Amino acid sequence: MIMRSGQQLLLPASPVFIWCTLIAALLLDMLPLGRIPWMPEFLALVLVFWSVHQPLKVGIGIAFMFGLAIDVHQTSLLGQHAFSYTMLSFLAAMIQRRLLWFTVPLQALQVLPLFAAAHGAEIILRLLGGGVFPGWIVLLAPLAEALLWPVASVLLLVPQLRTPDRDENRPL
Repeated sequence: MIMRSGQQLLLPASPVFIWCTLIAALLLDMLPLGRIPWMPEFLALVLVFWSVHQPLKVGIGIAFMFGLAIDVHQTSLLGQHAFSYTMLSFLAAMIQRRLLWFTVPLQALQVLPLFAAAHGAEIILRLLGGGVFPGWIVLLAPLAEALLWPVASVLLLVPQLRTPDRDENRPL
């Protein structure tokens, strides 16, 4: 793959690290903070990140599994988050090659419609299931997730930036 100028060569991501970050994001989403409509979904953010950077290791099946876990935890309509996370993972895999050509701030603009579509799907499914509309403040959640994209990119790529063995004479 041709890399854009200034992009660093990354080590492969450890499957243990990927699973630890997914479980940590799941636990963050399960914190008892109450129902805050504008609160970003950290699991959705991490799922999109790994679906873009490691599409062979984190895909639609894992997104569905974690979506069911969130549905059970929040006692929401079973399949609501599972559908939205599956859709999010699919859309992230679709734009994966194009997204990696952009800088991280521009990537945040590219993933904003994905997060908005996922939240829109959740709201539509909630309304079809007989739920109430959470209010227009719910539109801040995709914006918050897009603003957290650069932070997540930096934190989740740090273990891959190290060289396996330091050599002052080797350029990579």
